[in-house]
Amino acid sequence: MGRVLCVANQKGGVGKTTTAVNLAWALAAAGLKTLLVDLDPQCNATTGLGKRPTDGHPLVNCTPVRQGVCNAGLSGLDLLPGSRSFRDVETLTKDDHRQAGQLREQLGLGFSAYDFVLIDCPPSLGRLTRTALASSNEVFIPIQCEYFAMEGLAQMIEVVRQIIQQDTHRLEFGGIVLTMYDHMLELTEEVDREVREFFGEIVYRTVIPRDVAVSEAPSHGKSVIDYAPRARGARAYVELCMEVLDRD
Repeated sequence: MGRVLCVANQKGGVGKTTTAVNLAWALAAAGLKTLLVDLDPQCNATTGLGKRPTDGHPLVNCTPVRQGVCNAGLSGLDLLPGSRSFRDVETLTKDDHRQAGQLREQLGLGFSAYDFVLIDCPPSLGRLTRTALASSNEVFIPIQCEYFAMEGLAQMIEVVRQIIQQDTHRLEFGGIVLTMYDHMLELTEEVDREVREFFGEIVYRTVIPRDVAVSEAPSHGKSVIDYAPRARGARAYVELCMEVLDRD
């Protein structure tokens, strides 16, 4: 099995799904067989790549992952679409340890064919995010360069530590990436400094700038790398991809 990255942050609007989509696209463009798993009931990773949410989530229907995926518009990039079905959301998120175990097993069996798997989680620390963390070997945390960037991050780190401490688990900190970075703002520099001083080397050198092309790309069903390859945001995600590969 390759590297399984759980892209997670309990705070919404931090660029989590945008990072999952664009990093997955960059990895596939680099020649690595990549799977993007949409576990967020909002299904933004699915629609952001121009695909429709499913009527019944494969993970609820116990469909093998390989049968539930579709090509995401680039050779080597597969997508396991999300579902907005209330029944599916309720099933996936209910606090049921037996079902969580079945879900972890189902996810794990479907990952062996890929070099990279990125799991896009909902903005919460609920059962679905915990199951995704327990199905991964790295946690990848995007945080926004604004005042509340550190708010809730301590809880996220604590949940990750709880899972790492489980005897049978292989989860580790894959890294933190700073998003919506604006070099013109003093606040951005302050957040950058505080995060790097506290977390050290697990923070990626690459930062994702504020870029209108990054915001526009999902409305066209494309990654920013495909939509505007010369944009600052596209270049940043390519550089982030290279840094992720260097950490292998």
